Amino acid sequence: MQLNQKETSLLKDLKEQEQICVEKYNKYSNDASDTQLKGLLSQISQKEQQHLDTVNQILGGTVPGMQAGGGQQMPQSFTASYTPGDNSPEKQNDSYLCTDLLATEKYVSSAYNTSVFEFRDTNIRSVLNHIQKEEQQHGEMIFNYMSQNGMYGG
Repeated sequence: MQLNQKETSLLKDLKEQEQICVEKYNKYSNDASDTQLKGLLSQISQKEQQHLDTVNQILGGTVPGMQAGGGQQMPQSFTASYTPGDNSPEKQNDSYLCTDLLATEKYVSSAYNTSVFEFRDTNIRSVLNHIQKEEQQHGEMIFNYMSQNGMYGG
């Protein structure tokens, strides 16, 4: 498989974004106050590492196969850790971490969306589309955590 200059450039950008995601999720998992949030961020960090590995494989000339069933399922529902009206420093910190990660996921998903349209190879497009879907799922999980803990919306 031969990548053209634009494809190589896009993959390098995706690699940089995935490295940032891995670092953020690891750091924020350590910085979070709530144990549920720590676990969620740690799980997502592992998926982001898989994304980084996949992008590196494509840059190296190999198109990895897709896992059947889309990999492990992550929790979509959480028990509220914070009570309504809780304005504690811990909740404020966890809310900040989630808000930043949600913005990061929006950006990364958008970068994958652009890349999907720029690749000639159908298999690479499929792999990038699969990663994009997982990035959207990460955003949904963070959104669900925030919603159930009174951190999102009014």
